[in-house]
Amino acid sequence: MVNPRLFTAIVTPFKDNKEVDFDAAAYIAEHLIENGSEGIVVCGTTGEAPVLSVEERLELYTVIQNKVGKKAEIWAGTGSNNTEFSVELSKKAEKCGVHGIMLVSPYYNKPSQQGLYEHFKTIADSVSLPVMLYNVPGRTASNLLPQTIKKLTAVENIIAVKEASGDMDQASLLYSLVQDRMAIYCGDDSLTLPMLALGAQGVVSIASHLAGREIRRMMECYCDGEVGEARNIHNQLFPLFRGLFINSNPIPLKAAMNMLGLPAGGLRLPLVYASEEEQKTIATILRETGLLK
Repeated sequence: MVNPRLFTAIVTPFKDNKEVDFDAAAYIAEHLIENGSEGIVVCGTTGEAPVLSVEERLELYTVIQNKVGKKAEIWAGTGSNNTEFSVELSKKAEKCGVHGIMLVSPYYNKPSQQGLYEHFKTIADSVSLPVMLYNVPGRTASNLLPQTIKKLTAVENIIAVKEASGDMDQASLLYSLVQDRMAIYCGDDSLTLPMLALGAQGVVSIASHLAGREIRRMMECYCDGEVGEARNIHNQLFPLFRGLFINSNPIPLKAAMNMLGLPAGGLRLPLVYASEEEQKTIATILRETGLLK
């Protein structure tokens, strides 16, 4: 089993000319660890992986591993809808010294459950690193079902899953099938507390860029039996959790980070920066949650 409760899917900061700002990435990684994160996922959805070159990804893995790899677990997002590409990228990530890899379900080509099984098994078998599966049907148009995940527990190094279907019945079934063999992580900040109640170990968060200590405290309270306090923290942060999805992630997140002095920079096309109206909404939420003075 993997140990952290709080992973953060880190943004990829860009300079004004849209080049990756590796110094800013190292700075943000250190900020995350200092504010409650126990693990970092590099080059996931939040990191705008689809618009990064292989060379940029490898440099990000290396920079962040070198900066905070002794303080936290660094997992590389190496998933794609091309199995052979993910195999090669995963092998290269392993050479960068990361602690594990996260594999998103293939998007656009809509494989069957057997195709998903073969895809993940093939990649996992190509490396010795621990593997976290990532199910996010809203982005991939394919739902990795609990029965398929149970089948994948037979692959020794597949030890965790980030479940972001938003379906609590599916999460309940998943836990009943894999509870002793795989760590389940919530993939939606707003569902972290409910998912803990259903057996999740923790969350792969984006809001932890802004409120990492509070999110970690919420989980610790719940696990220590202080359910009322955990609920209070959830309710306090709920507007933030929802506000970070008024547009596609990481558009609102980067706007919020920049407002708080965290050097997230802009975005690469096809994503564009938050509109003026969205920025006003985000600023209001940050003020209401006490993050922006």
